[in-house]
Amino acid sequence: MPQFHVVRTQDSIFTPAIEDYAKAIFALEARTNEPVTTTALADRLALTPGSVSAMLRRLDQLGLTVHEPYRGVRLTKDGRRVALEVMRHHRLLELFLAEVLALPWDRVHAEAEVLEHVLSEELEARIAEMLGNPTHDPHGDPIPSASFELPESPTCSLEVLQLGDRGAFVRVSDSDPAMLRYLAERNITPGERFEVLDRQPFGGPLTVDFEGNRQLIGGQLAHAMRVELESSPATATRQKARDAATA
Repeated sequence: MPQFHVVRTQDSIFTPAIEDYAKAIFALEARTNEPVTTTALADRLALTPGSVSAMLRRLDQLGLTVHEPYRGVRLTKDGRRVALEVMRHHRLLELFLAEVLALPWDRVHAEAEVLEHVLSEELEARIAEMLGNPTHDPHGDPIPSASFELPESPTCSLEVLQLGDRGAFVRVSDSDPAMLRYLAERNITPGERFEVLDRQPFGGPLTVDFEGNRQLIGGQLAHAMRVELESSPATATRQKARDAATA
């Protein structure tokens, strides 16, 4: 099968749908480090398994995926590059919309989903330079570099933390605008230091101090908030067990 060297141009052979598939496969692969099944991809994209299977054949023809029989698909090197480039566009656009155009952070994701597919490489470079070549978007997600490297650091969810745990709130999912508005209304943003002051039993809320801003954090929100711990071996062990159970 011929392999394509991916070079994005304004006349790119890659449609928005192809780019969305590459991005979705990348996200699912990163979560489990396993091949991505048609069912999982259909659920993520809210499409039928039949339409997903047809597109996967197209991605395979383009050299963007490789199929592992009875297991699923993985992105090839070229497929990862497509995904990382679209992610770079998306996250730079989110930051530009939030910092330059002052769009609320709960609205930038939807706008970037549209604009990421039409952003030229020249405009991408100018936006990155204007923003000071940033490393993270407004929600704390890392921005792939211009050379398609994606820096990652170990994190865990706030929900597994215990009394006295300290660290930094680093990222939150951008898929729920209502949750982002809730955080903004309470002045909780990525980058803030925190300490867990109390944890109610039986899945009850946590009392967390964010640099003098004391808040009650319920289970659903705590699950969505990713943090970097200063030091807590017991919490790290619990997170590994939880990740293994949900993989």
